[in-house]
Amino acid sequence: MNARTESEDSALKLPASLGFVHLRVHSEYSVTDGIVQIDRLIKRAKEDGQAACGLTDLGNLFGLVKFYQAARSQGIKPICGCDIWIAPQEERDASSRLLLLVRSKQGYLNLCELLSRAYRAGQRKGHAEVQREWLKELGEGLLALSGAAQGEIGQALLSGQQEAARAAAQQWQVYFPGAFYLEIQRVGAPQEESLIQSTLNLAGELNLPVVATHPIQFVDPGDFKAHEARVCIGGGWLLSDRRRPKEFTEQQYFLSRDEMQAKFSDVPAALANSVIIAQRCNLELELGKAKLPDFPTPDGSGLDAFMVAESARRLVTRMAHLFPDLIEREKQRPLYEARLAFETNTIVQMGFSGYFLIVADFINWAKENGVPVGPGRGSGAGSLVAYCLGITDLDPIRYDLLFERFLNPERVSMPDFDIDFCQDGRERVIEYVRNKYGADCVSQIATFGTMAAKAVVRDVGRVLDLPYNFVDQLAKLIPFELGITLAKARE
Repeated sequence: MNARTESEDSALKLPASLGFVHLRVHSEYSVTDGIVQIDRLIKRAKEDGQAACGLTDLGNLFGLVKFYQAARSQGIKPICGCDIWIAPQEERDASSRLLLLVRSKQGYLNLCELLSRAYRAGQRKGHAEVQREWLKELGEGLLALSGAAQGEIGQALLSGQQEAARAAAQQWQVYFPGAFYLEIQRVGAPQEESLIQSTLNLAGELNLPVVATHPIQFVDPGDFKAHEARVCIGGGWLLSDRRRPKEFTEQQYFLSRDEMQAKFSDVPAALANSVIIAQRCNLELELGKAKLPDFPTPDGSGLDAFMVAESARRLVTRMAHLFPDLIEREKQRPLYEARLAFETNTIVQMGFSGYFLIVADFINWAKENGVPVGPGRGSGAGSLVAYCLGITDLDPIRYDLLFERFLNPERVSMPDFDIDFCQDGRERVIEYVRNKYGADCVSQIATFGTMAAKAVVRDVGRVLDLPYNFVDQLAKLIPFELGITLAKARE
């Protein structure tokens, strides 16, 4: 095995008596195949005495921050990772899966890079695939599990291709030296016992460690039907359709440590390895600190100095427009300069000079290139610096607008300008920002649509193949109230 990293050696050791750690969980952020709510997951892990727990959503890290914060708040070590799609060697072949777990900060950055590449350059058949050569380049800080029956090795063993399975295992050994595990599962799937035996034989032949995992798709046994309904909603199937793919079993709920030890009493080392893996995975996230791209100042000066100088220079232009009369302008100047000094000091103190300059840059570009821009709204209109830099076109002093509503050192939060661009020119502005600051530094906000109460009733009624009129009448009983829940509607 390769030498462990410093972060692994200095990791807090989990008690050997822990027995087992769940490393494979698909939450509701897996969107199409998981309904595990993170709060319920952490509560169940706490009740079971788990000192660590993993979250490995399918093809994304959308739930990572929420999971990380929830786990740490309950004294549970968060094991972060992702169940990724691996692109096939040949176009006609099926994709396979590989479970990646984060061992260090570098591993987290590499996993983010892998997923970003997959979404930007690896879209195939409805999901984002990782090319195996990327893993050769970006495997540092990551630990890999073979994917059991859904992995490349498992697929080869199930089809009797022993040589292909061996070659794949050896390749992953090279990509993840000392950090690759063969994965075994018992969820009631066909041929799983023969696959476990073949996997154990391969592990002995190649001197590879084996780990037992349990793919959790829902929390309680009673959630199985709801999970299947969710899968059918996503896939457009009816629950009663015998032709629909049945990829999950009733056993894929949160099993206790005792239940897992009973399942794998014949392979205790595979259980122990789950604890060892949890010990090796150590991630410290820095949260709440904004990371902004670099703003290239024309004269090479610092961001703070340039922002202050540019605000003062443009205040002169703004005041000439506001007060054409020279005497009145000079009379008002001390008031505006004092307000500007107060705001720039606050902005510098809070570290947001770059943010103001970047926003001013693309708004002024839009104005100069024929893209209509709104005059400003929300609390950002209370900033004189924003007015001077051209971000807004409202004089906050004239309208008695307070800067403190926008930025306040006692309540540190990222500033947020509400900007209205004409819909016909919006894409041009986004393209300008991409070109200037780099495509890797620009993204649009991801939103998750939750199903409203009426929509849930209609969709579940459809997958249950209930009569339309009955479902329609039931849905119409739900009060038309924004954000109403099924529980509240039932009351």
